[in-house]
Amino acid sequence: MRKKKESNMSLSGHLRELRNRVVICVVCLVFTFLVGLHFAPDLVELLTGMGEQYGYQYVYIAPQELLMQYFSVALIAALCIAFPVIAYNIWAFMKPGLRKNENFLIRAALVCGLGCFVIGVLFAYYIMIPFMLHFLIDLSRGSDITASISVQSYLTFLFSIFLIFGIIFELPVMSVVLTQVGILKTKWMRKGRKLIVICIFVISALVTPPDIVSQIMVAIPMIALYEVSILISSALLKLRKKKQQDEEDI
Repeated sequence: MRKKKESNMSLSGHLRELRNRVVICVVCLVFTFLVGLHFAPDLVELLTGMGEQYGYQYVYIAPQELLMQYFSVALIAALCIAFPVIAYNIWAFMKPGLRKNENFLIRAALVCGLGCFVIGVLFAYYIMIPFMLHFLIDLSRGSDITASISVQSYLTFLFSIFLIFGIIFELPVMSVVLTQVGILKTKWMRKGRKLIVICIFVISALVTPPDIVSQIMVAIPMIALYEVSILISSALLKLRKKKQQDEEDI
């Protein structure tokens, strides 16, 4: 009965539902932003502490710079905390128009995508950023140049690395989704493996300090994720073909 009601919903009904879900998302964002703003000084202190242990010193070069960074950190924290609510409302609004397999694919993509993004951020936080900070500060050892970094530049650097590695770790999810909808073929991924490896090393060279060790530290996880993407995509396609064959036999 409910599905029938949803399928027969008028345009005004869909617009009301969209408005209600947008309001829920906005209220959630505002609430989490206020919570994040309360804890913003602690979060900034936590992030700057990563560099302080390597000898970095921080300054702010505009009267409002530190305050604006509190707002930026609070907004990023709000987006991260509210993302599950936003993702759920997007899925719930789309759900009536989705087939069963499409519904499952979107739910799995949202959940797995969030998990992979978190893993990428944790990888950057615990492994890559400490290595980068140590390498970059080590360049100034033995010189008369003292590293006094603006808070804005430092936090922008950190959030850029978090975003880059969060997106990198989304590779398996994006590959599976694209192969499931038929846009990408696993045979293309296998044939283009050599080219992709070259592209991965180019990307790793662009997002890391200019040394071979850090480039390899980025490239190896990316190559591993690419291979995992091929394996998962191939396994899911085999399962789907087997299911279709079983249905045809019945």
